[in-house]
Amino acid sequence: MSVQHDPVQRADFDQVMVPNYAPAGFIPVRGAGSRVWDQSGRELIDFTGGIAVNALGHCHPALVAALTEQANTLWHISNVFTNEPALRLAHKLVDATFAERAFFCNSGAEANEAAFKLARRVAFDRFGEDKYEIIAATNSFHGRTLFTVSVGGQPKYSDGFGPKIQGINHVPYNDIEALKAAVSARTCAVVLEPIQGEGGVLPADLAYLQAARELCDQHDALLIFDEVQTGMGRSGSLFAYQHYGVIPDILSSAKSLGGGFPIGAMLTTEALAKHLVVGTHGTTYGGNPLACAVAEAVIDVVNTPAVLDGVKAKRQRFKVALEQFGEQYGVFSQVRGLGLLIGAVLSDAWKGKAKAILDAAAAEGVMVLQAGPDVVRFAPSLVVEEVDIDEGLARFERALAKLTQA
Repeated sequence: MSVQHDPVQRADFDQVMVPNYAPAGFIPVRGAGSRVWDQSGRELIDFTGGIAVNALGHCHPALVAALTEQANTLWHISNVFTNEPALRLAHKLVDATFAERAFFCNSGAEANEAAFKLARRVAFDRFGEDKYEIIAATNSFHGRTLFTVSVGGQPKYSDGFGPKIQGINHVPYNDIEALKAAVSARTCAVVLEPIQGEGGVLPADLAYLQAARELCDQHDALLIFDEVQTGMGRSGSLFAYQHYGVIPDILSSAKSLGGGFPIGAMLTTEALAKHLVVGTHGTTYGGNPLACAVAEAVIDVVNTPAVLDGVKAKRQRFKVALEQFGEQYGVFSQVRGLGLLIGAVLSDAWKGKAKAILDAAAAEGVMVLQAGPDVVRFAPSLVVEEVDIDEGLARFERALAKLTQA
């Protein structure tokens, strides 16, 4: 039996919602695989993946089955108790990574909040109150809470909310000398995205991550990798640190972890985890059975050679086409990223026009993203079918052809 709903339109957003978003003019109402349909019945190909969230596309049968089964079993019990899906998911994440302990929450910001709090607590317990400085990269993005937005290196997101969290320094990304100059005895953690997502889909140099690891070891600091956007198969490895072969002390995950259901995780070692004793940190919904059941299904599908190898092959299909478009239409100077996190960097003539390309693409029936005003970002489903890649890219090319002829 379907429930009858009151009719709503895009104009309702401007009447009832806080205006901190500027959503597209159409409302998607249904999704299947890598295609969505809007209120008018128009079909679009989705290369956004809900901003690198829908790792298995829309309504993947394994996720629908996991959610439905759990919805009929147990929804919420609180962390006064534990639950089977949370324990199963923790085992799978521990078995698949460097980690020995998992903490579950509801978002990437919460996973980073937990990571930063853990780093400061470890330093406080081991070395005293003067070791609390966190070093992050300019143009990084780590979430929207006051702590995480202060660690993120983008003043446009952190300014205007009163005094910022103290003890946070920002250095240029991929600059080893700047990092060396910044790390000191007061440093408790260095936090980096293996690929800067919001900052322009910019991958780290291997030598840079290796230098960060060495500097942290030398100065008794912890290395934190924010893998909220790069994790869960997005790079072609389960986590991007595995691609680089550089092991962090703490890792944050979210976005693709739940395949569209809100969940975040902080992963770390037993020695570090023991500093979060009972009562030091918590979350009401974190680790709830619904989220963990879905995330367990996600990892079961994603952490397989078929899917991870498929990510690398699909990336090549995107890269070849986008580089060809860049040459033919003069819009892109470079295609960068890792796996299915792809950034098409706009040429000088097109700088600042990423939003115009997004809008033109949507008009042709393909959804893409931007990473700042100068980069068009693609973060499709990890299992996007080749027919959808080809059709979506054909639509995207039509958009570029119209834009460049205008």
